[in-house]
Order: sequence, then C-alpha cells, then structure tokens
Amino acid sequence: MDPSFFHKQKQDGGFTLLEILLAIFIFAIIVTTVFASYNAIFHDSGSIDQGLSSYEMAKNCLNRMIVDLESVYVVQYPKYTPPDVDDPPDPYRMVGDSTVIKTEEFPKLRFSSLAHLPLNGKIEKGVAEIVYYVQDSNVNGFVLRRADTLYPDQPFAERTSDPILCEGLKSLTFTYYGPDGEAYDFWDSDAKDWEYATPKRIKIKLELANHSDSMVFETMVTLPVYRKMQEDK
Repeated sequence: MDPSFFHKQKQDGGFTLLEILLAIFIFAIIVTTVFASYNAIFHDSGSIDQGLSSYEMAKNCLNRMIVDLESVYVVQYPKYTPPDVDDPPDPYRMVGDSTVIKTEEFPKLRFSSLAHLPLNGKIEKGVAEIVYYVQDSNVNGFVLRRADTLYPDQPFAERTSDPILCEGLKSLTFTYYGPDGEAYDFWDSDAKDWEYATPKRIKIKLELANHSDSMVFETMVTLPVYRKMQEDK
C-alpha cells in the first residue's frame, strides 16, 4: 500500500486556517443575531408590562371617577335658589375650571358626591366634596389626585395625603354636556352663564405617557340627576 495514502487521509480530515476563521466569523454573526433578538424580546416585554400597568391604572382611575359621578349630589329647585351677589357659594355646586402647571394647562373638577371613601379606618357617611386636580410630582411627571372632604364644607386645599388616581399624566380633558346637549370646556352651576344648571353628561379623556408613545383612554358618564336651566325649571 502506498504510504502517501495515510498522509492524504490526514490532510483531508483536517481544517485549514481559512476554514476555521470563516467558521468563527459565521458563528459570531449567529451569536450577534440571537443576542439582538433576545434583547428586542426583553425590550418589548418591558414595554408590554408597562403598557399593561398603564392600562390597569387608567381603568382603575376611570372606574373611580365613574363611581363618584354616578353618586353625584345635586340640590334641585325649589330648595336651590340662585345666589345673590353677596351670598356664599352653593356648597353642592359643580365647578369645572382649569389651572396652569409648568406651562401646561390642566382641568380641575369640583362637585358633591355620596361616594365618600373613609380614611384612617373611620367609617363616616355623608355628602362629600370631591375635587380632581393635577400636580407636578417631580418624580413621575404629572399626577392626578382625588380630594375627598366630608361636610361641613371647608375651603379646598391641596394635600399630599390626597390619594393619587394615576401617574405619568400627559393630558386630561373634561367635556361637559348641558341639558340642551351643548358641549362646554368649563362649567359653573352657581353662575348665571350656565343658567344655574348642572351638566347632564361628562366625558373624561386622559392621556398617559408610555416611553416615547402615549396611551389615550376616555369614557362618558351620564349623571343620574341634574338640575335643569333656570328658565326650564
């Protein structure tokens, strides 16, 4: 047998340096692709988790508002009398106005409701003053708070103890629909411009920041009771 046969087999069974370098190059490409895919998956997973968290927070926020507004307390005619110039404001009035926070304009809504939430373990019932207002938290951006104060009426003041309904607030809109079906950005049931009526429906739209995107949620609440315009009473 030719001795060169074994030498040829040995050469055929090995790899050249070029083949080894090429294999390493292909392996590096595969590892880089797989790592990038996993990184994208984990990134998307984080975005999905935050999106679900924002969705749950917005749902709870809107549900709380729906309960509050569906328990609204309104004084009807003839018990209600339009105020004179020097009269104190109606303690059960509904006022929707706005405030500017860091150059951003946000609405504030004040009304009376039977949906009082007892705090500190105290079980108290009655008509409460509910105020939705926005603050700058310096940590989580803008936050929406809910103030809940039982009567006798006290002047409203923002408190750090007021529960936060949602964080990461980008925008908030209240649209008020009167008994005539007209839409308004503001409301004051103690003012002649609104004929001393209360709105019949309120649309709530809130936008939450989510990474570079945002998530928008909205609902329409039909109030179970409302006061008609003075001329229609």
